[in-house]
Amino acid sequence: MSAFPSMNPGIFAADLKAQFEAFLDEHRAALHGCLDGLSEQEARASLVPSRTTLLGLVKHATFVEKVWFDEAVTRRSRQEIGIPATPDESFVLDYGDTIASVQAAYRQACAESRGRTALLGVDDLVTGNRRGPLPLRWVYLHMLRELAQHCGHADILREQIFAARAAG
Repeated sequence: MSAFPSMNPGIFAADLKAQFEAFLDEHRAALHGCLDGLSEQEARASLVPSRTTLLGLVKHATFVEKVWFDEAVTRRSRQEIGIPATPDESFVLDYGDTIASVQAAYRQACAESRGRTALLGVDDLVTGNRRGPLPLRWVYLHMLRELAQHCGHADILREQIFAARAAG
């Protein structure tokens, strides 16, 4: 079996929802794993002018899961869910945020996302987004784009951290 769920031969002919979920889970795992092997200081390192840090990326991904698979599906407000009002705020690290706590929150958010979509089909509409009703298929595609971008960001930040380690 491949390390990549999307490369499992059973996924090649699976229904569209199973394929979307395999790709989503791959990207979720990659983003979760971007913190592995880092110190708390490295995870919080600010290496670019924006608020983007590796720890912040995973915290933001938790926010995104909740926006698209809680707010959009359940129609609960961001305040009810307990998430920031804006994406930019979701990168802000609190004093108590650690690699372990942020990874645990992300794992939980991903599990909740899977649970909320378990009975939905890709053509079912989610109605809690400000854009209006959207098919789950669009949400999956949007999430794939979002997670793929952030996995790329994480790769570059990790590369910078490991280069700084090597330089001593």
